[in-house]
Amino acid sequence: MNLARLFPEQGQSAWLDNLRRDSLVDGSLQRAITAGIRGLTSNPTIFQKAITGSTLYDEQFADALSRGLSVEDAYWELVTSDIVSACDLFAGVYESSNGVDGYVSVEVSPSLCHDAGGTIKAARELWKRVNRPNVMIKIPATDAGLEAITTVLSEGINVNVTLIFGVERYRQVAAA
Repeated sequence: MNLARLFPEQGQSAWLDNLRRDSLVDGSLQRAITAGIRGLTSNPTIFQKAITGSTLYDEQFADALSRGLSVEDAYWELVTSDIVSACDLFAGVYESSNGVDGYVSVEVSPSLCHDAGGTIKAARELWKRVNRPNVMIKIPATDAGLEAITTVLSEGINVNVTLIFGVERYRQVAAA
């Protein structure tokens, strides 16, 4: 089935599980949206491959380091930049679907998976930095993640729950 017909005919929303700066620069992400992609998800592994596999990040990364940012903070600056650009590309899908689709998902640091407070803080920071209504903050479904999910959802932050293993955990996530 053609992606452009998938949603109107089947009610299914195809998402892309990849974000690279070259897809933002060369127009391939926009072409995917035009072809029917209705959302995008990313994660640290995707960004690691994108950043190390391209020179398109080098100048921004060097600039961030020259301003005294740590490597981790420079990484998040690169990630945020790409997420903002992707959110802007998906804004039309978000608006035309009344917020059903058009989301771009970015994951908090995996090092926070057992730290509810750290996850909440990171989710709030990403939400504020991206500052787009169609960003989703991806949080793992650990015990600490469930606490963070409940908190940030109550604050109006969009959440994409990841790493749900098992029916019981699914029920817990749905209740959050």
